[in-house]
Amino acid sequence: MNHSAPTSNSTSPERLLRRPEVETITGLSRSAIYQRMLDGTFPRPIRLTLRSVRWPESQVQAWVQEQIAQTQSD
Repeated sequence: MNHSAPTSNSTSPERLLRRPEVETITGLSRSAIYQRMLDGTFPRPIRLTLRSVRWPESQVQAWVQEQIAQTQSD
């Protein structure tokens, strides 16, 4: 059996964001988030339970960076 210690270069687990956090990060309202999801222009959440979803933080941050890049290229 291999009982080696974790390496120091291991990454931290992905943070999963609740909708209010996504609203704060993006500046979008609840309805705007869901409309963009329907349009295919915003990341879809991961379903955790029947009534609970979360967005991977990396996907939300990537979306924000994409919006910034689009604005700067216009």
